Amino acid sequence: MVGAKAPKFSIQDFTIHFGNVAALKNLTLDIFCNEIFTIIGPANSGKSSLLQSLNRLNDLNAAYRKSGKILLDGTNIDELEVESLRKRVSIVFALPFPLPLSIFDNIAYGPRMHGIKNKAKLAGIVENSLRESYLWDEVKDRLHIPAMNLSGGQQQRLCIARILAVEPEVIMFDEPTSGLDPISTARVEETLRVLKERYTIILVTNNVAQAARVGDRTAFVLMGELVELNETKRLFTTAVDKRTDDYITGKFG
Repeated sequence: MVGAKAPKFSIQDFTIHFGNVAALKNLTLDIFCNEIFTIIGPANSGKSSLLQSLNRLNDLNAAYRKSGKILLDGTNIDELEVESLRKRVSIVFALPFPLPLSIFDNIAYGPRMHGIKNKAKLAGIVENSLRESYLWDEVKDRLHIPAMNLSGGQQQRLCIARILAVEPEVIMFDEPTSGLDPISTARVEETLRVLKERYTIILVTNNVAQAARVGDRTAFVLMGELVELNETKRLFTTAVDKRTDDYITGKFG
């Protein structure tokens, strides 16, 4: 049972303000190891703000204020060194942003920054990361071409591979397929299913069908408040709150 696991993240009575605007209100939930935890809700419901609180990216915003606690493996994230936290908890954004480098150098960039210089070791990291992101077979013969030459879907999987190369524990995805065609979307979704065997996956999506396809558990957030959280199948078939049912059936949002 999922509930028997120790939480990877424990979010406790967490509230976010940007200036005078509340983005999240008294949020309490747990996210478990090796699950795909999906977060759905209309635009401006606080979904992305939550993600960027989990690795303290919001700290870069001078208007950001918070209360409550976020624990990672039982430790308050405010007590962790921020670079270490962001290595453990990485994020993939909606639009892929390859570095203006070759495919190989995009993926080797992070390991090099962490002191790995051995060419054979770097080559192994690049290959393993590309295999895990389901991109190796498509690019193995052209690793030294500019990454910008790849298609949009390939660039997104390259960004996933770049994160995998630094061995995170949690990978967060903020609308990672919003700009992709159906075939590329399906490939990214299959990648997520495989990655959860080794990583904790948190997926923010406005595509409720995507949440239904890939999520183990799903949280519905509305206007900064957690309305409902359940195993995905139960949430989509027997929602407790009428607002949840109205959202997933397309009556608003």
